[in-house]
Amino acid sequence: MGLLSHRGLRGLAIGLGLGALAALLVLALPRRPGLWVPVGPNGSPDYATARSRMVDRLVDEYSLRYDRVIEAMRKVERHLFVPERLRSAAYLDTPLPIGEDQTISAPGVVAKMTELLEPEPHHVVLEVGTGSGYQAAVLAVIVDHVYSIEIVPPLAASAEARLRDLGYSNVTVRCGDGYKGWPEHAPFDGIIVTCAPDKVPEPLKEQLKEGGRMVIPVGGDVGPQWLHLLTKRGGALVDEVTLPVRFVPMTGEALKGGR
Repeated sequence: MGLLSHRGLRGLAIGLGLGALAALLVLALPRRPGLWVPVGPNGSPDYATARSRMVDRLVDEYSLRYDRVIEAMRKVERHLFVPERLRSAAYLDTPLPIGEDQTISAPGVVAKMTELLEPEPHHVVLEVGTGSGYQAAVLAVIVDHVYSIEIVPPLAASAEARLRDLGYSNVTVRCGDGYKGWPEHAPFDGIIVTCAPDKVPEPLKEQLKEGGRMVIPVGGDVGPQWLHLLTKRGGALVDEVTLPVRFVPMTGEALKGGR
């Protein structure tokens, strides 16, 4: 699978660079239907139309081609994964704060990372960094099972409840340090990481199945970060650097240097 077109790559890099500013602007603007979400016949927000329009833009801007990913983005209701006061901004291509100094990634980032993973219906995937559960939900529409680890206890608890209430029965969430992975359920067909360590954790490398793919941002908190695609071939990892990104740093063992 190819990478972003030049236009899509520029758009994603710029969008990520301005993500924090965009989130601040979103917070400063009034919350009302019709600003970014159409108003339905009954006067309530028409989130379905807003979501469909968002995905149409993402397909064009980021050269999405994987039908399963596109369909999952159309299906998962992102507005249910953000604070209620921000729901009118849920279908903008921008990160949004979800509490505990964490953010939900921009939809374009979620779609592109999922596409790089090349998920299949029989796959079992590990996610590091559950957040509000949006990325896990997108994966759950496609794969057999998602194991997701969140280090912040309130986020882990709320994401687990949200995913359960929304019917994502093939997602298992636990609170813990994602640096160590989830060896009890390894090896994984795919691993997706939504926080940035300084280096790829060795436990995650070990828990990736032969032929599996890992998508992970790598870089410091203040320095540059790049999205890496690692594929295990013959027991070794082939590392491809793909996109400039900006994620919250990985905490826990990652801050101690890991192994």
